[in-house]
Amino acid sequence: MLFDTKIALVIRDDLASWQKMNVAAFLASGIAASYPECIGEPYEDASDNKYLRLIGQPTLIYGADRAGLTRVLDRALTRGAQPAVYTEEMFTTTHDEANRAAVRSVERENLNLVGLAIRAERKVIDKIVDKLRFHQ
Repeated sequence: MLFDTKIALVIRDDLASWQKMNVAAFLASGIAASYPECIGEPYEDASDNKYLRLIGQPTLIYGADRAGLTRVLDRALTRGAQPAVYTEEMFTTTHDEANRAAVRSVERENLNLVGLAIRAERKVIDKIVDKLRFHQ
């Protein structure tokens, strides 16, 4: 099935493995919460066990350095695509309100980005992530 939109996660490639997975999970939750139409139906196995709904379209995960993340953020904002952000300072906070305060305290050009997530039309995502490689 060909989707009109794409979901792209861009994760800083110098993070520890646990940090990369943590950032990806938080960013994917931002997409799911903001775009409920991308969520599929609940799952059920042959034994009638019920499972939660998932994002129903592919999510592509790219790696980038700090400059690459800044470039992706600039491209997304220029194209009207509202991203989910995760900054390095968020690793030191203990709750959602503190996360928001950490982001709010820094101007955009000084954000210490470790990850972004964007959902937009396919061609827009392609332009936003141009020249990035899939995360290793």
